[in-house]
Amino acid sequence: MSTVNAAPPEAPPPLRTNRDFLLLWSGAAVSFLGTRVSGVAYPLLVLWHTGSPMAMAAVSFAALLPLLLVQLPAGALVDRWDRRRVMLACEAGRLLALASVVAALAADRFSVAHLTAVAFTEATFTVFYRLAERGAVRNVVHPAHLATALSRNEARGRAAGMLGQPGGILLQSLTRWAPFLFSAVAYLASLVTLLLIRTRFQEERTRARGKLRGEIAEGLRWLWKEPFLRAALGFVAGSNILFQALGLALVLLVKEEGQPKSVLAVIVAIGGVGGLAGALWGGWWQRRFSQRAILVGGAALWAVLITAMSFARDPLLLGALFAGTGCVGAVFNVAAAVYQVRTTPDAFQGRVAAAANLIGSGTNALGALGGGLLLTAWGASRTTLILGLVMAAMAAVVAVAPALKGEKPL
Repeated sequence: MSTVNAAPPEAPPPLRTNRDFLLLWSGAAVSFLGTRVSGVAYPLLVLWHTGSPMAMAAVSFAALLPLLLVQLPAGALVDRWDRRRVMLACEAGRLLALASVVAALAADRFSVAHLTAVAFTEATFTVFYRLAERGAVRNVVHPAHLATALSRNEARGRAAGMLGQPGGILLQSLTRWAPFLFSAVAYLASLVTLLLIRTRFQEERTRARGKLRGEIAEGLRWLWKEPFLRAALGFVAGSNILFQALGLALVLLVKEEGQPKSVLAVIVAIGGVGGLAGALWGGWWQRRFSQRAILVGGAALWAVLITAMSFARDPLLLGALFAGTGCVGAVFNVAAAVYQVRTTPDAFQGRVAAAANLIGSGTNALGALGGGLLLTAWGASRTTLILGLVMAAMAAVVAVAPALKGEKPL
């Protein structure tokens, strides 16, 4: 009897030769850059026009509110609908919303109410876009390339922040409508790249549709059965609240010190370098350490860095500390993305990602609102110290939480 040795599986072509992934990645990169530019422009425009930290916080609150209100229905709808069509509609909607701001500011019709409404609208489309794009990645790349693709996606987002946030500040220094025009053009470019992609963004759906409420509940039940994800997302929710307040504190700190906007741009740019480094390095950490080790170590490091920021005044030192927080956050995001995408069935990607985003980021609006109240009462330095102490307490809880010891192997 003869035996035939099975041939080893053929290695997939390099990711850099995957045309559709490159189109998806580059289009989303431009789109994310536009979102970062407009995102930093809203609070700056309001603060410099009104001088009110609460007005600034109100616009930031509106931009974050869709993370709380829209996530769950968006996840279920993204799982129902064609993901590419969803992304096309989102880019068209954001383009029109930003164009209205450009027209209003060019006509010298500044309105906090209008900016608040547009910020909410843009953020709503962003929720749909990102859920659809996250689910699309696993269908555009080979499974062997998934971790690398998601690491590059995180690097893309960090690079967008590194360029977009200081870029938005500098563009607004030139003229107040410039950042919004830039973002509108970015969404147009992203829309064009989507039209060029040939690969389907999802597997065939053979299951009959049920009621939307039932489908949302199904995604929540799946996530609830994953104790490690539940506990980790609870920590992420708390930390995101703190970082929303920290971002506003940085803006106010620069203004309290009488520094020009360009100083804030330098701090944010240095911070972006840290985030980009963490994204590029995230895959390395994810392959060598457990999710729990990354979470516990990163939480402790965050506490040290945020506390140190409350005593720093030199822009370069503030930027370096901010870069450290961004580096840790990027490593978290890569590890979490790989874990969630690999463990979630394709038909559940939108709903599970939406539920995870709701738990992890839905409370961001509370961070913006609470940050505004703290900054009004205590100023930037004391608020930052309070945030550091709260993060230290959270790090201690993470270190002893029993649910975080039960992660599922990948």
